[in-house]
Amino acid sequence: MRQRYLALLTLFASLPAGALTFQTRMENIAWQVEGDQFQCRLIQPIDGFGSGEFVRRAGELPVFQLRSYSNALGAGSATLLAAAAPWQPGRGDINLGVVRMARSGVLFSSSQGQAGRLINGLLDGRSTVVRNYNGEAGRAMEVRVLPVSFAKAYSDYQACASKLLPMNYDQVRQTQVGFPGGGIDLDDSARSRLDVVLDYMKADPTVNHIQLDGHSDNSGNRLTNRDLSRRRAMAVADYFKAHGVPEAQITVRFHGERYPLAKNNNAANRARNRRVSIELDRVAMVEKPVEKPVEQTVPAAAPAPASPAAVAPGAKLP
Repeated sequence: MRQRYLALLTLFASLPAGALTFQTRMENIAWQVEGDQFQCRLIQPIDGFGSGEFVRRAGELPVFQLRSYSNALGAGSATLLAAAAPWQPGRGDINLGVVRMARSGVLFSSSQGQAGRLINGLLDGRSTVVRNYNGEAGRAMEVRVLPVSFAKAYSDYQACASKLLPMNYDQVRQTQVGFPGGGIDLDDSARSRLDVVLDYMKADPTVNHIQLDGHSDNSGNRLTNRDLSRRRAMAVADYFKAHGVPEAQITVRFHGERYPLAKNNNAANRARNRRVSIELDRVAMVEKPVEKPVEQTVPAAAPAPASPAAVAPGAKLP
């Protein structure tokens, strides 16, 4: 290990001549793991530049992102590399292709395949390098994410990823369950898919509306098909309600055979068309204005009649 660290100190000797490099000093490298049920991030802060991050959303594989709010590399093309370590002679850099850099914020997001190769490279002692030649007189400029202490940080990152939901919002917001047998009952596959939707809604209370659209094939007459599509949609609605979704958050529509996914010309296509489509949404709740109680005014008391003036004894009344 000491030999490996000493080799890192000679890193600049292997860089392109005159390259301007952004990287964190070896003794200051501190990987960070952040996350919740929706996303996990493995971050190496880069002194004077920003950070290099592996970002994994629920239901997806990781991507690598380079972040900076004062991008010294500039916008345009750059090369992504899994750079060989100086203590591994005879091994060249692995060129993972060209990326397009933005001016600030998230400068680029790699593909999932590129991120996988970068992770394997870091585990193997390689550095993640983003390099371009936008410096003065074509001077090379690069950002380096070093492999120091990566294995332990990656283990923590995997622990975070194990707690991610099965799907993210983009994946779960539009889905469907099928009725391959032609009936109206939910099979195990349908219930499993609905459970994934329910798990997501429990984790994300901002998702507060479900639209269900029932469909059929063209096997029966129009009225029969319309009723079948209604009963399938209601079966899904009943499942959601039985698992705690308020009825007011569910909209049910049914269309019979009107909107097939495929031509109803064989058994397989007809099975595809027997389905309920599910669409989730975040609907802003409209607060009803608070009605002020009407103040009841108490009518003013009528003035008391004036008491008659006293009459002297023996005087005649008019």
